[in-house]
Amino acid sequence: VLMSFQDFSPRLGIMGSEWVGLQHFQRFLSSSDFQRVLGNTLKISLTTLVCEFPAPILLALLLNEMPNRRVKKVVQTFSYLPHFISMVVICGMIKIFVANDGLIGAIAARLTGNNSSLLMQSNKFLPIYVISSIWQAVGWESIIYLAALASVDPQLYEAAEIDGAGRIRKIINITLPSISTTIVTMLILRLGKVMNVGYEKIILLYNEGIYETADVISTYVYRMGLVDRQYSFSAAVGLFNSVVNFLLVILANRF
Repeated sequence: VLMSFQDFSPRLGIMGSEWVGLQHFQRFLSSSDFQRVLGNTLKISLTTLVCEFPAPILLALLLNEMPNRRVKKVVQTFSYLPHFISMVVICGMIKIFVANDGLIGAIAARLTGNNSSLLMQSNKFLPIYVISSIWQAVGWESIIYLAALASVDPQLYEAAEIDGAGRIRKIINITLPSISTTIVTMLILRLGKVMNVGYEKIILLYNEGIYETADVISTYVYRMGLVDRQYSFSAAVGLFNSVVNFLLVILANRF
């Protein structure tokens, strides 16, 4: 935090570096990169939120309705697996699949006539990122909803059946209201991460040809801080990011 307000020098240290006030924040907010990285961050994060957040809820509901316990356990196990695969391996698999000679890339090339890798096409980065994120997270994130579903009183379902409610009606009138507190809590926590798009995955996937659509705040901080060694500037951008996330959590909770 202190580095954000200094012209930090590793030789002088935090106590010896010159104080420059809000200079780095003003530089970031007035730079040509600000709108681009902020826009990309919000676009990727909000699209991922809208598409990914309902997926584990839906999976948990489907698993909860599955009568065969053995099949249910097999489905759960396979849905959890991507969470435990290294991010480097995941990104390597994605690159292979979307390459011009990969399975998905070859199908896309035949449909569109464009033979280049999908990761070389800037308009394809967002769907690749979002779909792969859903695949990675859907199984693992469904665990908390399955735990919430386990606490629903079975007598409510029995009473609904006596009243003639079908499976869909029971989900709408009993299951979803019973886990609504869990859903809202998870949504509030998720909104607090809107500005945090993980830099690891993007750095492993992107290239200079798609910077305009793939470069986000976290990758910008990485490049400025570790590649260009502008320590104070990157610290200021990171602090700006954290403050916005904090305000989003407060506002979402108030709402």
